[in-house]
Amino acid sequence: MNYSIQFLQAGDGAELRSPDATLTVKVDSAHTDDSYELFEVDAPRDEPTPLHRTGWAKTYYVLEGRMIVQIEDEGFDLGPGSSIAIPPGAPHTFTVLTPSTKFLVFSLTGAMGRFHADLDATVPRGRPLEETMPAVQQVLSRHDVTLDGAGVPR
Repeated sequence: MNYSIQFLQAGDGAELRSPDATLTVKVDSAHTDDSYELFEVDAPRDEPTPLHRTGWAKTYYVLEGRMIVQIEDEGFDLGPGSSIAIPPGAPHTFTVLTPSTKFLVFSLTGAMGRFHADLDATVPRGRPLEETMPAVQQVLSRHDVTLDGAGVPR
């Protein structure tokens, strides 16, 4: 039998920064034959990312803090132990209600990791989303991710 094992200690994993959070890769798609990934997400309270659609399904599981996950026009209040499945193509975003929140994201395929690795490498850090939107748009054009509406922050 040919298989690959990935073991990480607490605090280990590649960090990917996006405009609204830091993702730590806990299980990468190279170890799952591109079938799934697992990320630990640390997100501060800030302006939410605009509603967006991804071509992959994912599930959030909250470890610490509280957030509202918006899917289409419905908001779901998630605290520790809560989870929500987001279907591919559904417009969604999240808003952190506490000073920060930590949650797991289980994502089908390796697409989310490739998208966030591209964001991390392309988008300048520490600048407002309005200022970095041209770089974000370049990354979006390379992946199965679209912003709803005009594609600018609310």
